Amino acid sequence: SAINFLERLCLTWMFFFMMCVAERTYKQRFLFAKLFSHITSARKARKYEIPHFRLKKVENIKIWLSLRSYLKASSAPGRGPQRSVDVVVSSVFLLALSIAFICCAQVLKGHKTFLSAAYNWEFLLWEAALLLFLLRLASLGSETNKKYSNISILLTEQINLYLKMEKKPNKKEQLSLVNNVLKLSTKLLKELDSPFRLYGLTMNPLIYNITRVVILSAVSGVISDLLGFNIRV
Repeated sequence: SAINFLERLCLTWMFFFMMCVAERTYKQRFLFAKLFSHITSARKARKYEIPHFRLKKVENIKIWLSLRSYLKASSAPGRGPQRSVDVVVSSVFLLALSIAFICCAQVLKGHKTFLSAAYNWEFLLWEAALLLFLLRLASLGSETNKKYSNISILLTEQINLYLKMEKKPNKKEQLSLVNNVLKLSTKLLKELDSPFRLYGLTMNPLIYNITRVVILSAVSGVISDLLGFNIRV
């Protein structure tokens, strides 16, 4: 029993250590996205001591889009250490999904005797810990996506261009060209959002579909069993 306890303790420590490493990586991604969103603001750029430029020229827009693409690509899954981090997150998500499915099956089998078994309590503790970790990562991932997909920056620059057109009518043609590039950039950013993201977490299409079908069906069965009538989620 003592050896079994030590083995489980060591494996649990290793598992949660990998989750802490993954959370640290997500925090770094959020920091990069936060600093990137401050580039076009003179006050925030001065505060964080980072370069500053306005999107009033086509060359500046090219630099802004290239920098955004580079930062997102450096944190994309499938690139070196980032792939390991996303594998850890996917593994945690699958483990939480499996435990939730087992608990739902146990409840459907006999919800009155569910809490009488010690291993069910252990399942619940693991599920709570994994869900807290996933919620933390989902929050960081969602905030990171918001920073990169912040269309208000481009809309603000378009308003500034319209105001400059009124003050400098001799540069209207040049400013109109920049404005058209900003409009195309806005449409491009809206099209680049990945469909396989769950609150900011990069998901494999297979895991994404399993989540939608299996877990929702299991939850629907549990709710129907507890309430006494059929509910389809």
